[in-house]
Amino acid sequence: MTTLAEPLRCLLLQVRDPDDPMGPHEITSFLRVLKPLAVDISIFDLLDRPLTARDLAGVDFVLLGGSGDYSATSTDPWMERALDSLREVYASGVPSFASCWGFQGMAVAMGGEVVQDRSRAELGTHELMLTPAGRADALLGTLGSPFKAQFGHEDIVETLPPGTTLLASSARVANQAYRFDDAPVYCTQFHPELDVAGIHARFSAYPRYVEEVAGASLGEVIGTMEETPGANALIRRFVELHVTGDASR
Repeated sequence: MTTLAEPLRCLLLQVRDPDDPMGPHEITSFLRVLKPLAVDISIFDLLDRPLTARDLAGVDFVLLGGSGDYSATSTDPWMERALDSLREVYASGVPSFASCWGFQGMAVAMGGEVVQDRSRAELGTHELMLTPAGRADALLGTLGSPFKAQFGHEDIVETLPPGTTLLASSARVANQAYRFDDAPVYCTQFHPELDVAGIHARFSAYPRYVEEVAGASLGEVIGTMEETPGANALIRRFVELHVTGDASR
């Protein structure tokens, strides 16, 4: 654990090709929502090799982000290595926050089920409702219900892993946020790190994805979006609750 005078050490697990422009953008987005906390973010590429306990030594918290080109339903060899890495994260006890692909990947790794279903895809700003457990949760309960967040997915967590608690749902997808009951691990389908400008940049990087999944132009999707300051505060509050022990702000 770092001292108060040192930046917090974060390991960001990515599933992105080296030339994916959203790799650096993801780092910038997480740093933006973590302010005013001082954080050093290091990258671990889940496509490269399995994560080990040694990689997590000295890490204060882990972030698991999105993926530009890879599905959590993949059966390619890299996927099983990635799932082993997520199981290592869970077993380590290091506070971890997983969003989008991370939300789906952690579900598969720990015994849940993920399917690809474009009929339930969500792109842009969508409304969510907290479950009773979500309203009582120290992290998500601060959002109020309903709340809005930014999305970009077509993979759906159909079944949650055992030993988790459902925290939020949308009209289209039941499983939108969950926590593990015996580990400091939270998972959200939505992107707490992205505001309208951020999600615009993501969609601009993959314009065909928007047209194919949403059946609408990039401009049409962007025109419906709203800022989501409540959701954007979640990751910083997660760190304050589970890493620094200061959630008074």
